[in-house]
Amino acid sequence: MLVNYERYKSNKEAQGGLKIFDISNKAKPREIAFFKAGGRGVHRFTFDGRYAYISPCIEGYVGNIAMILDLKDPARPQEAGRWWMPGQWIGGGETPAWEGTAHRCHHPIRRGNRLYVSYWHGGFVILDISDMSKPKLVSHLDWSPPYPAPTHTTLPMPWKIMERDIMVVTDEEAQKLTPKPLAFLWIVDITEETRPIPISTFMLPDDSAPGPDDRFGAHQPAEQVRSATLYVTWFSGGLRAIDISNPYLPTEVGFYVPFPGRGQKTVQSNDVYHREDGLLFLIDRFDGLEILESQL
Repeated sequence: MLVNYERYKSNKEAQGGLKIFDISNKAKPREIAFFKAGGRGVHRFTFDGRYAYISPCIEGYVGNIAMILDLKDPARPQEAGRWWMPGQWIGGGETPAWEGTAHRCHHPIRRGNRLYVSYWHGGFVILDISDMSKPKLVSHLDWSPPYPAPTHTTLPMPWKIMERDIMVVTDEEAQKLTPKPLAFLWIVDITEETRPIPISTFMLPDDSAPGPDDRFGAHQPAEQVRSATLYVTWFSGGLRAIDISNPYLPTEVGFYVPFPGRGQKTVQSNDVYHREDGLLFLIDRFDGLEILESQL
């Protein structure tokens, strides 16, 4: 089992990184390794059973970068490769020159020999990892600016839809940046991967928010894709079920808005896991876990 550690900004002493646990005895998880990161630690990761694709802060770099860890021996994690946006490696003499507020890796997702990497205000990149020790840039697309919300997740579909290779991209709602437009979901055609092209979007009306001060907008899709219906967290909008069988016209086919967690004024649905048996595990950003069953 892998657990990322990221220190809160007010806690200067906590050590961030990625811990590896042996859970062969599930009643007694046992830590067997800790990959230490710099700065705030590791923000998010994905894991394919051998390699972990992580977004650590590393000394000498500004912001999180993309890194591949080899866990063939889980007790001795080894870096297999890394990639960063030009300008991040200030320790190597690079100088940030981007337009956006902050360029940092949010997290990578692997499909085949490609990594699809969300990069916050740097948009997203597609990387060729045929040689994991030397990831190579295939393409880069960034819409922030002019759109204010940072790119949170880049999720390639595991099969073609209408004979096209499709990737779902969610930005993250951050009201502190601008009141409108609220963050939404993009459908990107990556059939020609060197020229990714947005072909549609899905958004909810701004007046759908429960209250003017509620964080309401896109965040995280379930990365376990079981069908053309995607489940996407929407903060105070709860969980939205979106049919992308026609990627040019994504359509909402259902939603679920939980009650706020104990002591909270509003729900903040943050992440969702879609299990093979159809159950959905929905967590709140502050407090609460919902287990849902969908017939879609």
